Amino acid sequence: MHASPRRPWVLAMIVAGVAYAVIGAGSAALDDTVWANGWRPWRLAAWVASAIVGVAHIAYEHYRLLSRPRRTALHASGAVALGAFGMALAANVHWLLATTRPPRPPLLALPLFPAVTAIPAFLAAFAVAAAITRLSRRRRVA
Repeated sequence: MHASPRRPWVLAMIVAGVAYAVIGAGSAALDDTVWANGWRPWRLAAWVASAIVGVAHIAYEHYRLLSRPRRTALHASGAVALGAFGMALAANVHWLLATTRPPRPPLLALPLFPAVTAIPAFLAAFAVAAAITRLSRRRRVA
C-alpha cells in the first residue's frame, strides 16, 4: 500500500500497527526476565502503551483527518489487526528459533490473532470516536 498525501490514514494505520506489534513482542521478551518473581510489570506497561497508541490514533483520525466514527473505527481496528498479525508472526519466528519447542508451530495464530482482536477493537474505537464526535458537537453549540 502506498500512503499518498490523499490517504494519510494508511500511514497512520501502519505506524500504529507496527507500534502494537513492537510493544507486544517487546513486553513479551522483557517479561521472561521477571518470570521468577511472579510479577508482570511489563504486561501492564504494554497495556498502557497500547492504550496510548490507540487513543492517539483515534484522536489523529478524528481531529486531524476529520474522519467519521465508523471510518475511524475501521482504521483503528485495522491497525490492531496488523499489530496482532505482527505478534503472530513473532510467535512463529520464536517457535523456529527456540531450542525447546512444542511439536507444532503456532500457524493458526496468523489468521486468528487479527480476527479475534479486530472485532473488539472496532467496537471500542467506534464507541470512543462516537463519544468524541458527540462531545465535539456540544462544544461547538455551547
